[in-house]
Amino acid sequence: MKTVLKHRLFWPIAALLTLIVINTIARPSFISITVQNGQLYGPLIDILRNSAPLMLVALGMTLVIATRGIDLSVGAIMAVSGAVALTFISGSSDPNGLPTVMIAIGLGVLVALVLGAWNGFLVAIVGVQPIIATLVLMLAGRGIALLITGGFITTINSEPYRFMAQGYQFGLPFAFYVSLAAIAVVALLERRTALGVLTEAVGINPEASRLAGVRSRGIIWGAYAASGLLAGLAGILYSSNIMAADANAAGLYIELDAILAVVLGGTSLMGGKFSIAGTVVGVFTIQTLKSTITFLGVPPAVSPLFLAIVVVIVVLVQSPRTREHLTRLGRSIRRSSAPKVEVAS
Repeated sequence: MKTVLKHRLFWPIAALLTLIVINTIARPSFISITVQNGQLYGPLIDILRNSAPLMLVALGMTLVIATRGIDLSVGAIMAVSGAVALTFISGSSDPNGLPTVMIAIGLGVLVALVLGAWNGFLVAIVGVQPIIATLVLMLAGRGIALLITGGFITTINSEPYRFMAQGYQFGLPFAFYVSLAAIAVVALLERRTALGVLTEAVGINPEASRLAGVRSRGIIWGAYAASGLLAGLAGILYSSNIMAADANAAGLYIELDAILAVVLGGTSLMGGKFSIAGTVVGVFTIQTLKSTITFLGVPPAVSPLFLAIVVVIVVLVQSPRTREHLTRLGRSIRRSSAPKVEVAS
């Protein structure tokens, strides 16, 4: 039992199951799944579909945080990616053509990859602090998206593009398969090759890993490039869901959700050890929490407050000083409650 309690995924999974139980008690229809025309529908299926963009962003954020960094620009990269893809489709003579949609998706993701590589260049090569380097693109990215769309919300009518976020395949949302494929690729690269060990080594001690022969700059650069690539895919899914490129609303506050999902999954903000499975559980927890907040009638503008409070609590729990104080408090309580033994004279 002690081994189970000490497992990294115990508390994240416990939090997710607790949310599911609370929602089920409050509304039994939460776990109900209906089948229509061979497709599954229900609140749980909606969570799988709606969590796809956050899942992609959180996977990239996990790699960045593992290198002792942070990426605040993922929301802006989402906006740029969607703006590029929809602008290309809207200007095409065949918006419903599959080649047109594939090229548009490729261009959007490619631009996102370049932006992520730019962040990595500033951090790994130039030596800019991660929070400053990504903050620059966070502020400038939405301006770039507005320039691409001409300052307007670009809308399209393309069935192949709509299928990315709203389509179904084998009974489940296609967006879920996209996130599942991303999880598989990241897990394969980070847990079945030496890349994961090198990433953790760089996060634990960049200087020591460099002296040991690890190309820490390349690892860090690659992590930010991967984060940009995954954020670009998330931007494609987001714009496909609303069939519009909204530079101001796309990916708004998603960096907060991604950081929260990563730390809820057991990855420390101090860098080093990271958990892909924990991030997946954290994303589902965040999406279920959002569903709970919506069910309670909390206005959407207030929901980030709840997420921010959870972030503060998690960061405090992960703080070494907080753990040290809690350990000392536990020892003092045990000592005061221990029975005193009198020595016979």
